[in-house]
Amino acid sequence: MGERPLQDEMPFAIVLGTPLTMPPKDLYIPPDALEVFLEAFEGPLDLLLYLIKRQNLDILDIPIARITEQYMRYIDMMHGAKLELAADYLVMAAVLAEIKSRMLLPRPPGQQPEEDDPRAELVRRLQEYERYKKAAEDIDALPRLERELHRVVVEFEQRERRALPPAVSLDVVLAAFRDVMRRNEMFGDHRIQREPLSVRERMSIVLERAVADRFIAFVELFNAAEGKAGAVVSLLAVLELLRQRLIELVQNDERAPIYIKLAA
Repeated sequence: MGERPLQDEMPFAIVLGTPLTMPPKDLYIPPDALEVFLEAFEGPLDLLLYLIKRQNLDILDIPIARITEQYMRYIDMMHGAKLELAADYLVMAAVLAEIKSRMLLPRPPGQQPEEDDPRAELVRRLQEYERYKKAAEDIDALPRLERELHRVVVEFEQRERRALPPAVSLDVVLAAFRDVMRRNEMFGDHRIQREPLSVRERMSIVLERAVADRFIAFVELFNAAEGKAGAVVSLLAVLELLRQRLIELVQNDERAPIYIKLAA
């Protein structure tokens, strides 16, 4: 097998069209030209919580000596990188050193052991910080406007719809209704019973009788045998159908009969 050709070395810069694979010998790089910002930890409690979780330690039984050693190692690393340390990190280092000394120093004979664990206050602060951190992460995971959600503005053309009044005036309809009422009085009686009359049902009956290809006389919608109550229900049904634009009234002249047909 023949040897594979080696890939050419990639230039780290191109100056005036000339690729450079080696930095110039007179190139000066200031010592502070490169700065490293560590944003993984938001404070000493966040660092301690990270050290505890990384080793799967029980937060209620912290091996304070090991955690203190790792914490100080991190502080030394930040010093070595010439990063400016916040005062909170140094205060926490002093707190850890105090807790470690209280747990390691022997007690004089005859002295009653302390009832409180020196780590109790630190554990309480860590648990409280963990709860607030978890709540902040849950809130940040919620959908946010201009991040996951974006406003959408849809403009619609304004369309004005003007409903024209019926071609037949209400006075003419009422005059025709008065004629119907006069005829119904001729069939009046004194039956005392409740007549099951429904405007909604009468509207369905009117729509069934009206057809689109022919006209039906207005007076044909009223049954004289139903009396005044039936006539009123029929009139209400006709007016409601007119309001909903389901039927139309037509009259050739003022004295001509009124006809009904389905709306176009």
